[in-house]
Amino acid sequence: MTILRFLKEWTLPSAIVFGTLMYFLFAFVPALDEAADTLGQVFDVVFPFCVFLTLFTTFAKVDFHKMRLTRWQLWLVVAQLLLTALTVGVVELFGISGNAKVLIEAMLTCVIAPCATAAPVVTGKLGGDINTMTTYTLISSLLCALTIPAVFPMLEHVENVTFISASLTIMEKLVIVMLLPLFLGWFVRHYVRKLYNFIIRHPNLSFYLWAVSLAITTGVTVKNICHSTCGTFALILIALLSFMVCLLHFIIGRGIGAKFNEKINCGQGMFQKNTAMAIWVSYMYLSPVASIGAGCYVLWQNIINSWEIAEAKHKTT
Repeated sequence: MTILRFLKEWTLPSAIVFGTLMYFLFAFVPALDEAADTLGQVFDVVFPFCVFLTLFTTFAKVDFHKMRLTRWQLWLVVAQLLLTALTVGVVELFGISGNAKVLIEAMLTCVIAPCATAAPVVTGKLGGDINTMTTYTLISSLLCALTIPAVFPMLEHVENVTFISASLTIMEKLVIVMLLPLFLGWFVRHYVRKLYNFIIRHPNLSFYLWAVSLAITTGVTVKNICHSTCGTFALILIALLSFMVCLLHFIIGRGIGAKFNEKINCGQGMFQKNTAMAIWVSYMYLSPVASIGAGCYVLWQNIINSWEIAEAKHKTT
């Protein structure tokens, strides 16, 4: 097996390993300190641009006439609300505080986070319906803008933050991240046919762009974990709990999908989370320690994504 073929078959694990190795290389080789500072600034520009291109090339394939509400989307919304209520209820009912509360809050950020904006990318790779998945991503993002400002202030007091102001702040971020590439994708699909045909001729373009973003995300995640003030035991516990939450989401999503013959869409919609949003709200409402849960979650969910893609390829060969 050639290196190129290996990278094509194991794109996401390769991106995770590459991002991890690059961080350790630049972090522990003093001679590369200056280069690390320069690359850090470059990545700050490249990452959002790469995410934007990933979503744009995905949304250009979306048939807006096929974007519709479905019953499985409603069931995923109900499942997320129930898991959120259960998590918050445990804290409030048993009066949990201190380190135990921080652990639960770290898990809550993974539960309450919206469906990843890049979920349609992997869904398309697995053979799912990117049209209804894009619809659910929009629904999940709106749900996030309503539930986060309502729930998080119950756990931690945040000064000068109201429900309306917090909702508008989250919606502003979601508009820039999701609606802009969605609109441009629609525009290109209908009015820039040459670019649209180029995207169609390269169906894996958005997936490889996502892999680049994942490598950068992994490096940043590893950096945050290494620089965390948490003890080793706490980090291991958060990592294990985030894995359990990730696996639970995957099982629930697949279970709901089995009832509607939508295992791929429901599985991805339930467990593939917008961890960047989760990390941001952790810093805004909770604590930097709580953000580690979402940081670990991004690694787990992409390991599961890699396994799914490998299984899908095995079934087609």
